[in-house]
Amino acid sequence: MKKIVDARGLSCPQPVILTKKALEESDEVTTIVDNRTAVENVTKLATSKGFSVEVVEKEGEYQLLIRKSCCAVASSAEEQEKAVILITSNLFGQGEEELGKTLMKSFLYALTQMENIKQMIFMSSGVFLTTEGSEVLELLKTMEESGVEVLSCGTCLDYYGLKDKLAVGKVTNMYAAVEAITTAARSITL
Repeated sequence: MKKIVDARGLSCPQPVILTKKALEESDEVTTIVDNRTAVENVTKLATSKGFSVEVVEKEGEYQLLIRKSCCAVASSAEEQEKAVILITSNLFGQGEEELGKTLMKSFLYALTQMENIKQMIFMSSGVFLTTEGSEVLELLKTMEESGVEVLSCGTCLDYYGLKDKLAVGKVTNMYAAVEAITTAARSITL
């Protein structure tokens, strides 16, 4: 039976959570949202669960037609063993700002030498690291090129007025971040 989720006016992560619940009960769901961030977040959820998504825009609203895909890809055991890193500040630790910047740059450089990282999620002031003007963009781009998924909180980018200044990675939402952290074999939070 087809389900309809009306998530207009709801903020992150509600559209994603409502859609996830509907997808648990049906192979065909239509989610209605009223902003591009919700479109991106719901699409990411659906495709990660093996569903196809068709987006129809009409008068500032979006209908996401979500259907079970015939070609869902299972993740490998090796991918499941990789770590997820949550970075919640543009500084490493507390104390002097200059020291925090230096340590963060060193930490991210060290991570470029690791092969066991699946995702890096940036929240709160951590999103300053993934946007224009960041001193660590090249390090993050190197990690992305090596297969690490770089994700920045959409709500955080909006709060700081940085949504159009994202320079590396993709936008994510709280639900996807929590799911990644809680299902990872290992997670690290800074």
